Amino acid sequence: MDERKEAYRDSGVDTAEADAGLNNIIARVQRTWPRSGTGRVALPIGYFANVIEMDGVGIALCTDGVGSKTIIADMMGKYDTIGIDCIAMNVNDMICVGAKPLSMVDYIAVERTDAAMLDAIGAGLCAGAEMAGISISGGETSQLKDIVKGFDLVGMAVGHVALDKIVDGSGVKDGDVVIGVRSNGIHSNGLTLARKAFFGNGTYTVGQKFDELGTTIGEELLKPTHIYVPEALDILQQVRAKALINITSDGLLNLTRVAADVGYVIDALIEPHPLFALIQRLANVDNTEMYEVFNMGIGFCYVVDPADADLTLAILKTHGRTAQRIGYAVADRDKVVRIPERSLAGRHKKFWHEGEAARRVG
Repeated sequence: MDERKEAYRDSGVDTAEADAGLNNIIARVQRTWPRSGTGRVALPIGYFANVIEMDGVGIALCTDGVGSKTIIADMMGKYDTIGIDCIAMNVNDMICVGAKPLSMVDYIAVERTDAAMLDAIGAGLCAGAEMAGISISGGETSQLKDIVKGFDLVGMAVGHVALDKIVDGSGVKDGDVVIGVRSNGIHSNGLTLARKAFFGNGTYTVGQKFDELGTTIGEELLKPTHIYVPEALDILQQVRAKALINITSDGLLNLTRVAADVGYVIDALIEPHPLFALIQRLANVDNTEMYEVFNMGIGFCYVVDPADADLTLAILKTHGRTAQRIGYAVADRDKVVRIPERSLAGRHKKFWHEGEAARRVG
């Protein structure tokens, strides 16, 4: 039994229980899949997006929301950037299968109708769509005062990819280079634990400033998620990228979602933003859980052949991204991610301290 303090679970997010429920859903929905022809599903469930065959063309699909970041928007009374997060959470997943995002629809559920708030959310959605180079082709708004407290924002994106160009990480091999792109902060994951750290005991407000942040807590937590689409599309055109990895919840453990039997050694971390150290100190969270919950300063990764690393970095630089080689792939059927600098190792959704017995992860 793991005696380590599970701050994320204690704050109201039980990922283990969610996984158990998800496995049941997966078993059911896979029985709906056509075996061939139109509508054939090209990838297993569990990757960042999926692709269906439509008259010989690959149609990419994914859906995601902004989670409890909406609570920060409510606390700030500021709604004009949360739509960017909704776009980012979808298109950043879609590019991981090698697809070009084309359009998105959104769903806004509100406790009560507020025209100004909805207009501001719409402004953010349109700003994000412009950054990603997509259209917003429709959506739905529901007033659900008996169900929703505040509001919820979710999107579903569609794109296209040639069926022979789908990226699933099956080509990743021992010695391939992992390039990490610096995030701009918390993005849209781990906000439940972050809110517990800053606001759980009423010590701080969204207007509190910390010297190391250079801004208020609210402004820092509400920074919109980076959209990585333009540079990813350039890289896909110029480099044979073996895997594209969106670093969201589960952090660098997302690297193991590739089809190949590989693990990783992350031996050159990008320095995490000061925000993460504050969360860790205030919430009394162990390094294991920090690296399970947050992006820890790395928002997106590319896995490429060593010969393609310099070109990949050059393309990222032209797009104004801060990026570096952070590690390499190793042959490993157990798909373990090791971070020697932090004495961490992990697989599936759990990290442990090197030297300890690996925790059972199912």
